[in-house]
Amino acid sequence: MHEAKRSPQVVLTVLFLVFVAATATAQVKADEVEIKTYEVVAGKIYMLEGQGGNLGVSIGEDGVFLIDDQYAPLTEKIVAAIAKLSDKPIRFVLNTHWHGDHTGGNENLGKAGTLIVAHDNVRVRMSSEQFIAAFNSKTPPSPKDALPVVTFNDAVTFHFNGDEIHAFHVAPAHTDGDSIVHFRKADVLHMGDVFFNTIYPFIDTGAGGSIDGMIAAVERTLPLIDEKAKLIPGHGPVGDKASLTAYLEMLRGVRDAIAPLVAAGKSVEEVVAAKPTAPFDEKWGQGFLNADVFTKIVYEGFANN
Repeated sequence: MHEAKRSPQVVLTVLFLVFVAATATAQVKADEVEIKTYEVVAGKIYMLEGQGGNLGVSIGEDGVFLIDDQYAPLTEKIVAAIAKLSDKPIRFVLNTHWHGDHTGGNENLGKAGTLIVAHDNVRVRMSSEQFIAAFNSKTPPSPKDALPVVTFNDAVTFHFNGDEIHAFHVAPAHTDGDSIVHFRKADVLHMGDVFFNTIYPFIDTGAGGSIDGMIAAVERTLPLIDEKAKLIPGHGPVGDKASLTAYLEMLRGVRDAIAPLVAAGKSVEEVVAAKPTAPFDEKWGQGFLNADVFTKIVYEGFANN
């Protein structure tokens, strides 16, 4: 007996639900998550990897500057990992955008006295219920202690630990509240989810994101760095200018393959069936978003913008 053929839309929906279920399971089993520490600049800047977005950590005589904080159940483990690097307090946490795998620890850290900083739109989105259509999931408003206390519109600079930590907002890319954090003296950037290194990125089209916005954000960033710069992506391994350039080439290639199909009035099912990402799938399609799901997200970005 042959199994009935599923439509592309059904397949994509199933994939989304599988991802959501896997994410929820990962959060519940936080006790099984290991926080891994990678030294980016010797004795100064580190990347922490656990469950969710990569964390950036600056240590020095002024204290600890943290970028993003993953999920609430992981706060104790994250604090313990940071304590191995510094006995100073976590004075600031800067959220690169509003998603829960980057802001879930805000409430715990805020109650402990850490000052939370983010772009204006991060506080706006965290203050009200959000809906991510791609995953058919609702996020309730965050409690008061989780909200950014200091927000900025364009950019803010921290003179901290002997560096100039310059956080600047980019036009809607992954979301409408993305910030990139540049450690100017250390030559390190935390890119947030504007940069997924070696895997296809999730783009929150319901929160203003689009592939054109992602491309523009990367194009704005590349002139700021040289070949020696180190990049902490929202997801994936530490990168450099070469890896960000390769990422930009992939984004442009996918955009240029899908845009004409959308302009021609093709349905999402027809665009998915055309396999527009095929030249990039072997290198970029091995992450939590496969080629078909990424194609659908890019398509929806064109439809929403």
